[in-house]
Amino acid sequence: MIPMGPPAAGTETETLIGALERQRRIFAWKSGGLDAAGLAVTVAASTITLGGLLKHLALCEDMYFSIRLGRQPAALWKDVDWDAETDWEWRSAAADSPGELYALWRESVERSRANIAEALAAGGLDHPADFTWPDGRTPSLRRMLVDMIEEYARHTGHADLIRESIDGLVGEDPPE
Repeated sequence: MIPMGPPAAGTETETLIGALERQRRIFAWKSGGLDAAGLAVTVAASTITLGGLLKHLALCEDMYFSIRLGRQPAALWKDVDWDAETDWEWRSAAADSPGELYALWRESVERSRANIAEALAAGGLDHPADFTWPDGRTPSLRRMLVDMIEEYARHTGHADLIRESIDGLVGEDPPE
């Protein structure tokens, strides 16, 4: 069962997973149910769109919980020349249909859930990533969960502003 949010008094693992799932739920609510025009809306001077956010967060899910855990990400990411393509996921989202963007994000989240469960079973929150930072340190699953919660929190704020400009949808939590 996917938690609705962090428990009031739970284990560290339950709290981290619950916090990530809450951020995912809020993001899904703020970005959900829109057509191509809605997914292309920008606010003020920003070029961020909900479509771009869907694709960016799908990439982040795969980066943190597939690639960095030594698992296979979505095939889509393998075809990108990341050295030549700066901000590719943000720019390319405009050419994707709403169905493609929503499916890409949902599939990345499902893959992440499975990969996180495997890593927890193999070593808990201390399970090391399958890569090191340039300074030689290897982050744990705990650190990657915290980083992903931060990534969602930042971008859910963007999604909140964009969605309110589209149809007035406001609120902190989606309806149950």
